[in-house]
Amino acid sequence: MNPINILIEKIEDENLWQKVIHLERNDYLKVKGSIDTNIYLVVQGSLRIFVIDEYEEHTIRFGYKNNLIASLDSFLNEQPSDFYIQALKKTIVKSISKKEFKTFIESSEAHKSIWLNILESFVLQQMERERDILTSSPIERYHRVLDRSPQLFQEIPNKYIASYLRMTPETLSRIKKS
Repeated sequence: MNPINILIEKIEDENLWQKVIHLERNDYLKVKGSIDTNIYLVVQGSLRIFVIDEYEEHTIRFGYKNNLIASLDSFLNEQPSDFYIQALKKTIVKSISKKEFKTFIESSEAHKSIWLNILESFVLQQMERERDILTSSPIERYHRVLDRSPQLFQEIPNKYIASYLRMTPETLSRIKKS
């Protein structure tokens, strides 16, 4: 079992989720400039994390059923973030506050180890993504993401996948057809 699933199971077993939030399509879970120190479990639906520069939106990550999602910068430093988290369809999430989560993580060496494993995995994924964006062709980026996360292409609309892959929706469509 992967570490995220183990962590989710342990939080479930201890009944630590504090809130259930229902979002309609396009609702925001978090907006730029806000502080959000919660971690969310996606129970149903899908979300995206993105930033906006002066010209366009840039999708950074996705979350769908049984994924944890957070504005990690705001969660860690308790400062306002430039990130948005938006529901892509009707979505239900459960939340746990940083305080409650930290108490849970610090309650055992096993919990600390699982959390560290998750963070290390996240850093490695982020590094791989950055390398792909800087050095890989659009076709290579598409195939890497398809191999790594085939569920993404069933859960997420193409325009957001294209943004995530740093290409136009038209380019993504051409690549998918070839």
